[in-house]
Order: sequence, then C-alpha cells, then structure tokens
Amino acid sequence: MLETHILVKNLKSINSFVSNYILISNKIKNFNKRIRVGSDKSISIRSILLASQAAGVSKISNLLESEDVLNTLKAIRSLGIKYYKHNKIYYIEGFGLNSFNIKRNTTINAGNSGTLARLILGMLVKSDTKVKLIGDRSLSKRDFSRVIKPLRQFGVNIKSKNNCLPIEILGTKFLRPIVYDENIGSAQVKSCIILTSLNTPGTTVINSRRSRNHTELFLKSLGYPIKIKKINNFDLIKVEGLRQFNSFTYKVPGDISSASFFIVLTLLSKKSQIVIENVNVNQSRIGIIRILNKMGAQIKLTRKKIYNGEEIADIHVKSKMNLKSINCPSELNSSAIDEFLIIFLVAAKAKGISKFKDLGEMNKKESKRLDLAVKFLKLIGIKVDRFNNDINIHGNPNIRLSKKFEMKNFLKDHRIFFLSCITALTLGGVWKIHDKKSANTSFPDFLKILRIIGAKVK
Repeated sequence: MLETHILVKNLKSINSFVSNYILISNKIKNFNKRIRVGSDKSISIRSILLASQAAGVSKISNLLESEDVLNTLKAIRSLGIKYYKHNKIYYIEGFGLNSFNIKRNTTINAGNSGTLARLILGMLVKSDTKVKLIGDRSLSKRDFSRVIKPLRQFGVNIKSKNNCLPIEILGTKFLRPIVYDENIGSAQVKSCIILTSLNTPGTTVINSRRSRNHTELFLKSLGYPIKIKKINNFDLIKVEGLRQFNSFTYKVPGDISSASFFIVLTLLSKKSQIVIENVNVNQSRIGIIRILNKMGAQIKLTRKKIYNGEEIADIHVKSKMNLKSINCPSELNSSAIDEFLIIFLVAAKAKGISKFKDLGEMNKKESKRLDLAVKFLKLIGIKVDRFNNDINIHGNPNIRLSKKFEMKNFLKDHRIFFLSCITALTLGGVWKIHDKKSANTSFPDFLKILRIIGAKVK
C-alpha cells in the first residue's frame, strides 16, 4: 500500500512537471467562430487601484482573474483595503484618498506586473510607514528610474539599488505639485504621476507623449477634475489634487492585446473568419488594427459604443492570403507596443520587406522582446536586419515550417508563449512550447479558447 502511495505521488509530480509545456504538431483547420477573450488587464488593474482610493463600496464585474490582477487585489489587501467576491462581482471598500491602513514591515509583491508596480508607487506617496515593493525575476530587471525621478520631484522618499526592485518608499506630508515632461510615451509613468497628483495639493501638469489613456478616461468618468489638451503627439494634462471621488460600478471590457492573437490566427489561416465580441478599441490601443489594415487586412469594427469614456466594439476578421509589407509609421508604436511580436509574424508572411523603427521600448517589457523577436524570426527561417532599435523583416509569403521547434528560456514572457502557439498553428512544424503557465499572467483562458476554435493542443 505504501509503494502504491509513493507511485501515485511520483506520478502526480511527473504530471505536474509535464503539464508546463504543450505540443502542437498540426496547423489549425478552417473555422468560423464568435468568441470573447479575456478582460482588459490594464483596466482591471486600474479599476482595483482606483476603487481602493474611492469613498464607498465599488462593484467591478468581468474582472480579469489573471496573476497580475490577482496580485493587485493582494496588494490593496496588504494596505488595509477589504474586498470580497459574490456572484462574479468584486466588491471593494475604499475610504477615500490616503486612507490606507498600512502596518509596519509591509511588503508588496507585484509579481510580473510593471503596471501594478509603477502605479501603486503613486498611491503610497503619503504613507507614514515604509513600504517595500518587490517583484519576480523579470520585473526585478526592469528600469524604475522613469517613475523614481518624478516621485522624488514631488518630495517622496525612495530607496533603490540601480533603479530596480526592490524599492523602499516612505511618503511625505509635504508633497508639492510638479510640471513634468514625459517623453517616453509610457502610460505607466504617466499614470504613476497622475495617481501621485491626486494626493498632492495644487495642480500638477504633465506634458506626456501620447500613450494609453485609461487612467485619464477612468477619472473623467468619475467626475474628477482632470483636463487634457491634445498638442500634436503630446497630451497636456492638468490634475487638481486632493479632490475626493465616490465609489463606482464598472464592467471591464475585453482586451485588445488578448484579441490580437486571434486576429492574426484568423488572418493567417485559410478560409477562416472570426468575430471577437465586446473588445476595448480605445484609440490609444488599436495600433495593431491600423497596421494590419495597412498590410492588406480588412479588419472591421461593428456594434460600436462608448462606455465610461472607453470605446467598445466587436472585431470582425477574415483570412487574407496576399498580405503586403509595411513601412510602419513610428507614431503608431505606442498604440501597438504590446502587439508588435504578433505583428512581426504577419510581416514574416507578407510580401516584401517590412520596416519598423524606434522600438527600444519593447526591450523594457517582461523580457527583452525586441531581442527575442529577432531570434524567433531567425529560428523560423526569416531574414531580419537589425539596426539598434530598428528592424527590417524580409517576408516570405510561401513560408511552410516542417522542422521540430522547442521554445524555452524566454523569461516566461506570456506574449512569447502566445506568439509561439499562433506560429505553430498557422505556419506548421512540430512545436514543444514550455512555460504554458505563463499564460496565467494575462490570459488564463487562451488555450481553452484555442481548443474551442479547433486547435489541437496537447
């Protein structure tokens, strides 16, 4: 009996190990489906953080239950905020600005989420207790100087070695408003400054290169006094501090970043079409649609509506065999920064040489994505010219993969995992793709939806 118990235990251990990779050896067959993808991760995180600062009980439905979002819930709980889930709705009780009840020696683990890590720093600026912020191996390598610099200008005390995690932050009662030029085009930096300005007396001014504007739209929907003026490729943002806002009810829409993989899967599959329902198509997020349509795709948006300032629509995609190369305008970079990996796959199948410029921000993500993209494209036989942060991709419309491929050592970057799956299902080959659990970072139902569409994933 003991031997049987040991055998079962060992089998469980083996299965646990094996289950962290998948096998794909067949291209997907033609399909015609309607699907819904995971909820918007950026908005899910922001809705939790803003609910923790609102006065009253906020109700958030359709919240993405990925690792990044669950870590956000853990973070606000460690700051004394209570929440519970009932009938798929999250109830979060806030007590207004600067109302956290922070215990001594509090440590917040942001996991893999740069959004959580950078935004929550902006909410700790009045803490009279030191808080330590940590993250996983990938997040601990990322540059935090971009938020440390403006926070110090506000008067916040921050300690960090080499501008990376771990970070110790101690707030101050003497915050001062600042005027800040945000030239990177980073929504995380901009949002950190905005959240800091909520707790700061006076008016904070941000001259920000245009990027995702979910934080601004959310605050405007709550009636918060935030003003935005568009000037060329910049937004001039003025935020009045110390204005309380009330709790809210919010339903999170689908995520364009998650939808992007099914857009490309359909585009590169024969005689297929898909409708992806109820997706956030915020103008600062749909660079992928603009880029792919320039390459010959005919992606359409229907059933458009505005919800709390955000644009929502269904996305219609049909197969397109004759795709053309693109000289991608760099002004589209910020609105497609998380989707360039999968855009590169389309470029690999397009006719001609596609050119992309100024993509250094890709290397500031969960992994050095630009570096890994070049390696990945060369792995599947695509010629790539690299010039610092610019790349040229020599497309091959006739590409057919038949070799065996093994994907590992990509810092468990969820988007590299998704890219590998879509490549296997559209271009062929026999693929062993490790770290399938990385999908839990942003899109836990990714493989489930693939199987619903008809993909054979083992």
